[in-house]
Amino acid sequence: MPIKYFDRETKNIIEEKIAGEKYLKWLYEHPIGMGLLELLFKKKLFSYFYGKLQDRAISSKKIAAFVKDYEIDMDDYKVPIEEYSSFNDFFYRELKEGARPIDSNANSLISPSDGRLLAYADIDIDQLIQVKGSNFSLSEVIGDQELAQDYRGGFCFVLRLCPVDYHRFHFPADGIADVAQEIKGAYYSVNPIALRKKAQIYCQNKRQLTLFHSDNFDDILIIEVGATCVGTIIQTYSPNKRVAKSEEKGYFKFGGSTVIMFLKPDTITIDEDLINNTLKGMETKVKMGMGIAQKGVEQNAI
Repeated sequence: MPIKYFDRETKNIIEEKIAGEKYLKWLYEHPIGMGLLELLFKKKLFSYFYGKLQDRAISSKKIAAFVKDYEIDMDDYKVPIEEYSSFNDFFYRELKEGARPIDSNANSLISPSDGRLLAYADIDIDQLIQVKGSNFSLSEVIGDQELAQDYRGGFCFVLRLCPVDYHRFHFPADGIADVAQEIKGAYYSVNPIALRKKAQIYCQNKRQLTLFHSDNFDDILIIEVGATCVGTIIQTYSPNKRVAKSEEKGYFKFGGSTVIMFLKPDTITIDEDLINNTLKGMETKVKMGMGIAQKGVEQNAI
């Protein structure tokens, strides 16, 4: 079944072009592929070495074809195609100044990255939705049952980054961030093909957790989730120092990945289009800096 999402800028429903689609379907649906997934591909060693291959200069030769095949607008980025030293260098490319308009309203929570977003209000922290028919719990994701209780009945944003996306992530508001905590895990894909077939990927994959003390939205849990071939999650911010909304927090190396945010009850109202699309089971494509919620007011449950 094709994977479709709603593009917030164009207002169109788009069928996603999946990088490595045949490989993913074989790996997560064919008995031999599923066996190799558990034996090799979910392992840290595989992702580490595959990531190293993307650091080699020869890997830069595939950048131009990748940009063409997935229609990536390189006008948004600082460096032209021919100047990247490797595919990984291209993968975590930096935006030009002003390439992403930032919602500067202090009462607006912004998207921390480009990606495909699902948004939930009045969440049950024991039965969070990974995909239809597959759930996970917040306490398992963060490894802290007591902290998880603070977010019961709160809000959750799941932002899925495809390999074709901009792979740096940013702060959604002004505030101060604690040191990121690393939680070791596997390296399953976060593509919907894998999410449908493998339960609780967000609890099993390697991830990093940051408690962000925001000025206007109370304490936000920000979780970066690695995936197949994402050997490294790099944090570039300075812990325990004030940061501004949209300031860079870090980046992912090669592969698909996910940023998840949790907010406490009675802190925000999620934008209606995001809620409505999520109710339909459809992700919304957003860009870093777009407003996704406003401070305060009650929200209908989803």
